[in-house]
Parts: sequence; C-alpha cells; structure tokens
Amino acid sequence: MQKLEFIYQARPGRVVFGVGSLQHLEREVLELGAQRALVLCTPEQRKTAEMVASRLGARMAAVFDKAVMHVPIELAREARALARQLNADCAIAVGGGSTVGLGKAIAMDSGLPILAIPTTYAGSEMTAIYGITEGGLKKTGTDVRVLPRTVIYDPDLTVTLPVGLSVTSGINAIAHAAEALYSRDANPVISLMAEEGIASLARALPGIVANSTDINARSQALYGAWLCGTTLGSVGMALHHKLCHTLGGSFNLPHAQTHTIVLPHALAYNRQAAPDAMTRIARAIGADDAAIGVYELAKGNGAPVALKDIGMKAEDVEKAAEIASSNPYWNPRPIEREAIRALLQDAFDGVSPH
Repeated sequence: MQKLEFIYQARPGRVVFGVGSLQHLEREVLELGAQRALVLCTPEQRKTAEMVASRLGARMAAVFDKAVMHVPIELAREARALARQLNADCAIAVGGGSTVGLGKAIAMDSGLPILAIPTTYAGSEMTAIYGITEGGLKKTGTDVRVLPRTVIYDPDLTVTLPVGLSVTSGINAIAHAAEALYSRDANPVISLMAEEGIASLARALPGIVANSTDINARSQALYGAWLCGTTLGSVGMALHHKLCHTLGGSFNLPHAQTHTIVLPHALAYNRQAAPDAMTRIARAIGADDAAIGVYELAKGNGAPVALKDIGMKAEDVEKAAEIASSNPYWNPRPIEREAIRALLQDAFDGVSPH
C-alpha cells in the first residue's frame, strides 16, 4: 500500500449556492461589513450587472462595465481609481473570469473585499490566483488578498449563457481539476473534489446542449465548476495552464476556447507520466482514455478543437512554443521544446491527441 504524505491547505471563503440565491445579495454585502459596492462587469453583461445592482439600492456606488480578457494593467488602474473616487468599500464581480480577474486586480492594490457572482463556469472566483497583462505578456501570481470573500452561485444566472460558451467554459473548468489530479502538491481531499467536479460537468454539458434552459443541468454544471475552481485554488497547475496563459496573454486568444482546445493535447503529453490521474479523468468522463475522451467531449458538443479556428496564425506556433518552454511551470513530464512544438501544432490543426 502506498504511503500517504501530503499537505492540505483550505482557503478561506464563504459560498452561497442554490437556485434563487441572488436574493441574499444585500445580506452578504452586510456580512462583509460593507456599505457601498462597486459592481463590475463586461460590456456584454451590463444588463445583468444593473439587475444585480438594483438589489442594493443606495448601497450601490456605480456599475463599471469595462472588464475584458486577461486584465490589461491600464484597465486595472482605471478601476482602482474609480473605486477610490467613489469611496467604495467592496466590489461585486458579476460574470466570468474576466470580471473576477478585474476584481482581483482592485483587491490586490486596495484591499477591498470582493463578492463574486459567477455567470460562467470559469472557477476563478475560488482562487487566490491573479493575472495581469502588461506589454503583451500575462503575469500571474498568487496572493490571498485577491481571493473573493464570498461567492454567490445562482444557477438562474447561467441560463442565458450561450450553449457554445457553456461548453467551452465547462471544459475550461475540467482543465483545472484535471491538472489538480497530477499536481506536484496534489492531496486526497482535492483529488476527490477534482474527480467529482469533472464527472458533474461531463454529465451536465450534454444536457445543456440538448436544452439550454434545463435548470438541473445548469445546477450540476455550476456545482462542478465550484469544485473544479476549488481545486485550482488549492494546488499548483502545470503544463496546460502555462500553455493557455501563453496563448491568451501573448496572442490574445479567447480564454475558455483556448483551454478547451489545448487540454486534450496537454493530457496526452502527460499520459505516461501521470497514469493514476489519467485513470481518474477517464473514469469521470466515462471514456477509455482521458485525452481522447476530453477531445470527444468537446467535439461531440460543438466546441472548437483547433487553434486555427479561434484566431491563431500558423507562424505563431513556433513563437508560442518558445515562450511556453522558456520559463515552464512544474509538470509531471519534463518540458521538451520540440515535443511542446508538436503539441501546439496538433492543437493548431485540431487533430485527435496522439
């Protein structure tokens, strides 16, 4: 029997989960000791953010609707300045990873508590990981100050998430749990959550594709996203996340779609080095092989499977391989420059993982 040795570090945070749980927003703001909230969103989420803000009445300072992917440092500075100008004592991030990321950038500088209301399955709300893009490079780090203090998960708010984005957002979440299973600091508690999170999303996504308003499927997907986000926030990530940070920060590729396309190939790269993790991933999605199973889950539910189809240029494959190999994250299989180049070429072409 294998000897058990591990460290498990729980992250602070309060989770309010359930259909209709947005009704508790004002209570949760008061629980933070806050009185004046700056509501953050993307331009596309303005209507939802205004609906959320209307529940706060006089406790709402303003709606800031400029959140974008990869958090450009100029935008973070603008939002921080507005929060100071309005004397906001908390920020409410309504949306996905872009909005939560902006909230984290504010918190890191100001110490404002963040309340997150996810409308996608990104999982960023459960992590102390931040990312800011400056000069064409995305810099990431970990700081407990940026971890949202409270997260309200209301499946009702995900019903309008387009089916295509639901699928890619869900597989983005699966990527967090998949890498948690072969992380250098993996532990039994997180591995249980990771496998359950992957299984929940793998069950939910076909249901959402069949009926986008199926609240049970939406609830299962959001539950899975919470579990996968928790794993992302609790252990280190590896090759897959390094590749996606490179592709997103340096080539401005869309976040969820990039994760969806790269994940099967990153799993194939690590297949022999992390057999136990691959067994658990395959079991969770009901497949014989983890890498091929994730590829088929994406393709079978209409998600893109080729980087060339989401805006990457053929000449960028070489550059991406160079960036990703130059300062790699820890990975169960050593990073080999030519193998990474081949991995990215397969992801660019959209072929099934070897």
